Amino acid sequence: MKDCLFCKIVKKEIPCHNIYEDKNNLAFLDIQPHAQGHTVVISKTHAPSITELEDQKLQSLIIAVKKAMKLIKEKLSPTGFTIGINHGKISGQTVDHLHIHILPRYEGDGGGNVHSIIKNPGDKSVEEVAELFK
Repeated sequence: MKDCLFCKIVKKEIPCHNIYEDKNNLAFLDIQPHAQGHTVVISKTHAPSITELEDQKLQSLIIAVKKAMKLIKEKLSPTGFTIGINHGKISGQTVDHLHIHILPRYEGDGGGNVHSIIKNPGDKSVEEVAELFK
């Protein structure tokens, strides 16, 4: 996509602080980090969301996340990671190109876990929701 920020980064029209790259994926430091080493990993193929990226490229993307995490662990020694995808504007996705955030975690960083993002279980019981999938 010609107007996509991340596609422009892939084409090297916009610079980035690249930490990992292979033929299908790119991992670079977030320019507005929420943690030291906050990294964004993208497929070089434009896809707005995880459901729109073909399976083989999605597998490759997850492997790139793993490789970037190993590099971050080696260079910055975090004690853990939080990995996340904001899917859709309601979740906070600001660039319409699938991207996976790697947030290195450090003792005393004040961050929460993924369960702290939202607390809205809805009005149906777990059993009622499960019935919808049968």
